[in-house]
Amino acid sequence: MMFTLTSSAFAAGKPIPARHSCDDRDTSPPLAWRDPPEEVQSFALIADDPDAPIGTWVHWVLYNLPPATRTLPEGVQPHAQLPDGSVHGHNSWRRLGYGGPCPPSGTHRYFFKLYALDTTLDIGSGVNKKQLLKAMEGHILAKVELMGTYSRR
Repeated sequence: MMFTLTSSAFAAGKPIPARHSCDDRDTSPPLAWRDPPEEVQSFALIADDPDAPIGTWVHWVLYNLPPATRTLPEGVQPHAQLPDGSVHGHNSWRRLGYGGPCPPSGTHRYFFKLYALDTTLDIGSGVNKKQLLKAMEGHILAKVELMGTYSRR
């Protein structure tokens, strides 16, 4: 068994549907994972675009997902804290929650990276990707990723 991350909205390496982009509803895609390490205490998720012209653009930061979690539904609300205790960080738009693909030109790659952690992070809402990565140092048990692409209409 391997720790894996998938989406029912798009296959690995394939286009992300417009409904998950700035061209449409801009809702987060559904995600599912299986077979994380047994000792996982929480999960963290970072979605970003390394092809952005000004450097990597962060689309989603979410952490402290409970260890029993195996899915995220489509359209996760952008609240600072979700009912299950998960916490949103800031994306590159300096907003909480998901911001979908919105490349200025061409086709970009979007990486959804899920981290299995050996702890629940003691940080408040609103941290950015860099702050989250720093807080996770020494606590990452495993990491999986799912890459999708997007081109503007």
